[in-house]
Amino acid sequence: MKSKLFLVLLLIGVLMGAVVGCGGQSDQKEEGHEQTQQEQTGGSKGSITAVGSSALQPLVEEAANQFMAKNPEAQIVVQGGGSGTGLSQVAQGASDIGNSDVFAEEKLTPEEAKGLVDHQVCVVGMAAVVHPDITVDNVTKQQLIDIFTGKITNWKEIGGPDVKVTLVNRPKSSGTRATFKAFALDGAEEASGIEQDSSGTVRKIINETPGAIGYLAFSYLDGSVKALKLDGVEPAAENIYTGDYPIWAYEHMYTRGEPTGLAKDFLDYMMSDEVQKTLVPELGYLPATEMKVKRDAEGNVSQK
Repeated sequence: MKSKLFLVLLLIGVLMGAVVGCGGQSDQKEEGHEQTQQEQTGGSKGSITAVGSSALQPLVEEAANQFMAKNPEAQIVVQGGGSGTGLSQVAQGASDIGNSDVFAEEKLTPEEAKGLVDHQVCVVGMAAVVHPDITVDNVTKQQLIDIFTGKITNWKEIGGPDVKVTLVNRPKSSGTRATFKAFALDGAEEASGIEQDSSGTVRKIINETPGAIGYLAFSYLDGSVKALKLDGVEPAAENIYTGDYPIWAYEHMYTRGEPTGLAKDFLDYMMSDEVQKTLVPELGYLPATEMKVKRDAEGNVSQK
């Protein structure tokens, strides 16, 4: 009798162990599935804003779209407005990332700039661009200065057609304007003209206005406007890498202190091979790693 009871109890124990074991395997499978699913969809969550440079905007927008596709619970809002706007907003805590064509020290007070961390994500080249019908292909730096300061008012003065020069400028908050003023115009102040805070609008106006001239980042050169050589040097990536073409700037993404959470994840993605080796050149930007020269906040250029 006792042996029968023992066998029954043993059988019950074996059956209960099998049920628990199956349940444990099921839990492990479910847990493993959730982990795999999280790896596939991405684990970054939350919402951030990146505001500022319109020259950098196309790259940040496309990178944000790719990042959000991999991380469905992440929301990245990208806005333009100019480098000055981006820097002031990130310094005030109104945005998570401030996109800028210039060093923070060039736009902010030393106290404001002190708390910001610089993330140099690439290099942008800029060119003077004109209406497609302008027959001038090359200008000297002095001619360019004379055009933008209002001394040259008709294209015939430098061998072009008898058409009035129409200046299309960016606002003073623009990092593109600051870069162009510093390295194309040697710091000369631009004369008044049509002013637009969007590079896309600048391109459209120049394309539609006979005699128009302005300046754009390489990423906006789509054939609808003509880029001018400067002192015989083509505005091209290889000439920026060597320092032969002077109108370029680092593209900065500033954070207030060291980035954390989604901001850090996105900035890490900006420096990934997927962005640096593929997206950066595809959109007309230059990987900083290819530069043979470097430039400091004072504008001094030296060999790497």
